[in-house]
Amino acid sequence: MNESMSIRDQLSPEKIRKRYEQLKQQADIRARNAAAELGISEGELLAARVGTEAVRLADDTEAILKDVVSLGEVMALTRNEYCVHERKGIYENASFFQHGPMKTGLFVNPDIDLRLFMAQWKYCFAAMEPSKIGIRKSLQFFDSAGEAIHKIYLTSKSDEAAYDALVAKHRHVEQGASIVIEGASPKTVEKPDSEVDWQGFRTAWENLKDTHGFFPMLRKFKVGRVQALRKIGTDLAVEIDNNAARHVLEMARDRDCEIMVFVGNHGCIQIHTGPVKKLVEHASWYNVLDPKFNLHLDETGIAHSWVTKKPTEDGTITSVEIFDSNNELIVSFFGKRKPGVPELALWREIVANLPVKEVTHVA
Repeated sequence: MNESMSIRDQLSPEKIRKRYEQLKQQADIRARNAAAELGISEGELLAARVGTEAVRLADDTEAILKDVVSLGEVMALTRNEYCVHERKGIYENASFFQHGPMKTGLFVNPDIDLRLFMAQWKYCFAAMEPSKIGIRKSLQFFDSAGEAIHKIYLTSKSDEAAYDALVAKHRHVEQGASIVIEGASPKTVEKPDSEVDWQGFRTAWENLKDTHGFFPMLRKFKVGRVQALRKIGTDLAVEIDNNAARHVLEMARDRDCEIMVFVGNHGCIQIHTGPVKKLVEHASWYNVLDPKFNLHLDETGIAHSWVTKKPTEDGTITSVEIFDSNNELIVSFFGKRKPGVPELALWREIVANLPVKEVTHVA
């Protein structure tokens, strides 16, 4: 039995709740960090509080998400290890699609803009957590390993009665204070460089018609994203300095350039489209703190930064992509655009001013 299973066996829901309260008394600690401190997942921590600060919701994620529009304005939160993306808006225009065995979902709105990969969504909860400003109500969604995929928080403009009705409607018949945890899905194994058909891959890249074809192309050739950027050639991908993310945000602010900011995990990608104005540095975090959009980027997690160029039917699309040491995508930036509209010239100017990574030559 591995160590994490041993910890879980020793911690009853009552013990988890007690230790969580102790941690909160010692410091202003977030649930994600408290769960790590306890050696459990964030989903298990929330499940342990079912009956006190949480309600288990039915596993029909699609039905729940379709009803979120009734809450009015809320705050959407999607994060990965090193970046948190928060956007206020209304969950309108939900749509879900079945592609063979894979189900996807979309919310396409000026404010709430999401891409959902439904196979990863496992557990749903309503949380009513005490905070300095009163009870903070939310809907929270987790994968089979108990990792958070997406959260929806009420704001001062939300309809609390509609929230209570949603919770009552989708309440799970079982209100136990634990969930069954499965191991995280294994990462897709990329081929060694020597086994990749790089000429075929280059041809496929050059013939892209849409940026949405990029990930299927990687999957077809069994190539990792950073592996692809490293090998494709400097006309299509250039490694840049790791302070590029803050430079992008600062230049977008200073030049009034509307941008797109993508942050995601294996279950959800969340997108902000528009300006960025208030930039604040706090410890290792570089932040956007605007009325409708907040971004929190932990710069200590940045290991690689790239400019990429992808051909489409609307012309070349330029992006800035930021990765961690495991080659996981932390955040990516584009100029504001819509299908059928060429890329902003101002965005290309910003990208052209980003410093290229200095190559260190070993004697």
